[in-house]
Amino acid sequence: MTSTRLTPQQLAQFDTFGYLGFPGLLADRAQAIIDAFHAVWDAHGGGHNGKPHDGTARSVVVQFLDQNAYLSTLLDDPRIHDIAASILGDDFNYMGSDGNFYVGDTKWHSDGYGGRGGLKHIKIAFYLDPLTHATGALRVIPGSHRVGEPFAETLEHDIRKSEENWGIGGNQVPAVALETVAGDILVFNHDIKHSAWGGSTHRRMFTMNCCQRYPSDKIHDLRDYIAGGSRFLIDHAFDNTIVRTATAERMVHLEQVLANDDHLAGLSAKRRQEMAEPARG
Repeated sequence: MTSTRLTPQQLAQFDTFGYLGFPGLLADRAQAIIDAFHAVWDAHGGGHNGKPHDGTARSVVVQFLDQNAYLSTLLDDPRIHDIAASILGDDFNYMGSDGNFYVGDTKWHSDGYGGRGGLKHIKIAFYLDPLTHATGALRVIPGSHRVGEPFAETLEHDIRKSEENWGIGGNQVPAVALETVAGDILVFNHDIKHSAWGGSTHRRMFTMNCCQRYPSDKIHDLRDYIAGGSRFLIDHAFDNTIVRTATAERMVHLEQVLANDDHLAGLSAKRRQEMAEPARG
């Protein structure tokens, strides 16, 4: 199995443009990944909250990769591990996963623009259907991740009202469409502006989120990030499968989050209670 440490040129691309594509990187695992993807969905009744995906709205399952022993090994695969390690450092944190059936358009957004404690966060995305510019392929705006620079700040301020500000629809905003087939891997900075347009009602995709290890003076930022998981009513940052099956090397990427998710169960319990309380007039 070939190691995939990124070259200085690839790292410069990522820093400058905010994304990288790896066509065919996991072609040898594509069918097994698809099978495992559906196994997780089957365990959830085929869709979100136990309801089969009917194509009317996005369905999502969190801790997605974590729940499946085979998918958890993607974190160990040198081709994936070395991408994250090259960008984030050998002691990078795995921060979780979500699995999705996407429906239609996904408008322009970032996954946490300017936040995350000033540390670098990336998403490693696995798209399991052939996607083109016209059928829901991920679109990115190169350089839009460079927080604080005029171009990125203008996009952050204006892109959600593209028709009002520029006289063009979201699908006409100049961007790069990253067309994919199963086995291709896309990696992008959480700050980059991205979207998808013209997609079907059953686009299959799951992600791995990773980041630089938090220094001791920013642990409060890590705990705040983990606290966000309470909106999904989860009691621990990871499903136990990814932990139970972990090698010593994998644990390097789990340990900091595991040591700082002790507040999550209480936050989720509070949210459950609030949801159960009758609305007050």
